[in-house]
Amino acid sequence: TFCREIGVERPHVAGNSLGGLLALELGRQELVRSVTALSPAGFWSERERVYAFTTLRAMRLAARSMPQPVIERLSRTTAGRAVLVSSIYARPGRRSPAASVRWKPVASRSACVSATAAAGGSVQFTDDVREVPVTIAWGERDRLLLRRQGVRAKRTIPGARLVRLPGCGHVPMNDDPALVARVLLDGSR
Repeated sequence: TFCREIGVERPHVAGNSLGGLLALELGRQELVRSVTALSPAGFWSERERVYAFTTLRAMRLAARSMPQPVIERLSRTTAGRAVLVSSIYARPGRRSPAASVRWKPVASRSACVSATAAAGGSVQFTDDVREVPVTIAWGERDRLLLRRQGVRAKRTIPGARLVRLPGCGHVPMNDDPALVARVLLDGSR
C-alpha cells in the first residue's frame, strides 16, 4: 500500500467529504490508527444525494460560464464572495478576493471535481468501524451535505464521536481552521 511504500505504519487519517468517506473505509479495513471524517459523503438519502450532486454540477456550470472579469468584480466584496462560494463555505467573507478568483479554474476544469462526482455519486457507507477510533465532525452550516447526515453517520458507526462545528460549512478548514485543527488533534489521540 501507499503507506508501506513511504514507511508509515497505520497512520492517523482525516478527510473531508469524499475524502472523509475514504478515511472511514480505511478505518473499516483497520489500515489506520484513527479516523477523523469532516462531513463525509455516503450518509445521504437518495434525495440528499441528488441535491448534493445537482449543486456541484451547478457550481461547475456557473464557474465555466461566468466571465473572469465578473468573478474578479464579485470577489472584491463580501456579498460577491458569498455569491461565488457560499455553497461550500459558511463564511465566504473570510476568503480572500484572490482565493475566490482561484475558485473558477478549480471548479470549472479540475479533473478532481469530475472524478469526485463520478466516484462518489452512488456510494453509501453502511458498515460499522469497530476497531479504530472514529471522529465525525459536521459543519452546522453545511449546505452541501446537510448536518442531519451526521446523525445517520453516528447511527451507522455507534462508537464514533460526533462533533458539531459551529459556524462552519462543508469545507470547515476555511471557516474555522483553529477549531478543525483541535478536532483533528483530539481525534488522533
